[in-house]
Amino acid sequence: MKRQRILIVAGIASVALATGGWLLQREAQPVGSVYQQARLFDDVLAHVADFYVDSIGEGQLYQMAIDGMLDQLRDPYSVFLKPEDFRVLSEATTGNYGGLGIQIEVRDGWITVVAPLPETPAERAGIQSGDLIVALDGRSTEGWKQDQAVKELRGNPGTQAELTIRRAGVDQSIKFKLTRATIHVRSVQISMLLDDRVGYIGLTPVSETSARELSQAIDTLTKQGMKSLILDLRANPGGLLDQGIAVSDLFLDPGQEIVATRGRAPNASRTYRDSKTQRWPNLPIVVVVNGYTASAAEIISGALQDHDRAVLIGTPTFGKGLVQSFWRLTSETGLKLTTARWYTPSGRTIQRQTRTEEEQEVQVVAAAQGKDTVQFDSSLVFRTDGGRTVYGGGGIRPDLFVRPDTFTTAERTFNRTLGPKIQAYRDVVTSFALELKAENTLKNPTFTVASAMVDEVLRRLRAKDVTVPDEVAAGARTLIAQDLGYEAARYVFGRPVEFRRRMGDDTQIQRALALADRARSPRDLLAITTAQPPSEPRN
Repeated sequence: MKRQRILIVAGIASVALATGGWLLQREAQPVGSVYQQARLFDDVLAHVADFYVDSIGEGQLYQMAIDGMLDQLRDPYSVFLKPEDFRVLSEATTGNYGGLGIQIEVRDGWITVVAPLPETPAERAGIQSGDLIVALDGRSTEGWKQDQAVKELRGNPGTQAELTIRRAGVDQSIKFKLTRATIHVRSVQISMLLDDRVGYIGLTPVSETSARELSQAIDTLTKQGMKSLILDLRANPGGLLDQGIAVSDLFLDPGQEIVATRGRAPNASRTYRDSKTQRWPNLPIVVVVNGYTASAAEIISGALQDHDRAVLIGTPTFGKGLVQSFWRLTSETGLKLTTARWYTPSGRTIQRQTRTEEEQEVQVVAAAQGKDTVQFDSSLVFRTDGGRTVYGGGGIRPDLFVRPDTFTTAERTFNRTLGPKIQAYRDVVTSFALELKAENTLKNPTFTVASAMVDEVLRRLRAKDVTVPDEVAAGARTLIAQDLGYEAARYVFGRPVEFRRRMGDDTQIQRALALADRARSPRDLLAITTAQPPSEPRN
């Protein structure tokens, strides 16, 4: 075993000498050759393996060494991907996983179907929104947590699953036998006309089919009469660099820069430019962003803003301007390593300068509240193609700052009163919505939540031993009516109706809609936006 360790370490040392030895030559005070350091490492590993108070396998020690080395980079985005991490990354970038194609939530102790995904085994079998999955392969699912439910329902394509369903309005349980398949989660899950001329498309994440899906959605809405577009990138965590470029390419002219990357490794420094003539040059575009718009989604936002192709509204983005390269090391593991920083066409780097991810989160939250903690100087001021001022150094800043919807003081009091029992409140709202579906009470998608319905939610909540004083309940009635309206719309009429109802209450989308409705061209949209009084100071 000792000889095997020495051979491994000697191999590591040889690679290090061949690829990184020049760095050691620049040390002010040499601490020994790479080979000596490798021998030292092997001695430490051998002593830990042989004498540490707890038994730790050598494989685990090497894994700990890898994790420790990457941790010392102080870069949360450079990580060794173990099998589970590798699977999650693969699903995020490809949008593919093995399963049945069901969006679920756990409510009142049972797996509740939010919606079956289009063209999946679940949809083809007839699974419906609001169905309760009470058993899987003969095992009761009562009490399952969300993570367990997702894991159990997924599996290798071709494997079988038997679901026992309890459906509102049906006395007997229903059994479904389904065959798992490769499920593709679309980047564009919602696209619709918000009125007779403004289309809406939500894009998240930036995966390998994003540009194609977005292009198809725009074509469909254009045929339906769309004259202006709202592109919602809120909570888009990013994804693939090439797809961030491909999405930007849809809206820019040939030769226009999209993004530049600068790094130390060969081929890490590159400038990416538009290569195709845009198909919708006269389409005004309002892009909505927030603090969780990140990475490749920021490439899109920055490129469209710098070239004055779109107006951005919302709150400053997350500020992840680092490029990660990926190496597949085994069939189930890989290395994700930061290899470059990226810059928008005007020269901005939007990477937030923070020591930790936690500090970055604090900056993002402050920026969303209009209390940006980033201090600007002249080196962070840039100009768009049309001469507008934009800022670097702390995420992409929107052209119009629009706060997200926030709770009133009375609603915050209600949430504090619920405390750890907020799950009981959500269960009550969902179960009541499912009863409304079973009883066929709601006839019109634009239904109004009656005061008596709010009273019933509060009665059921108190029946679950959740104490809500009358004065607290009185201040939360509007919030309860909204929550019940969303849930009932989802289970009675479907996700598009629920979404349309939510958009009607969304301050940022309503502000975007007001701009898009007035614009007749991209230049017109810029003029309208420039004339808007700033709702918050930029800094």
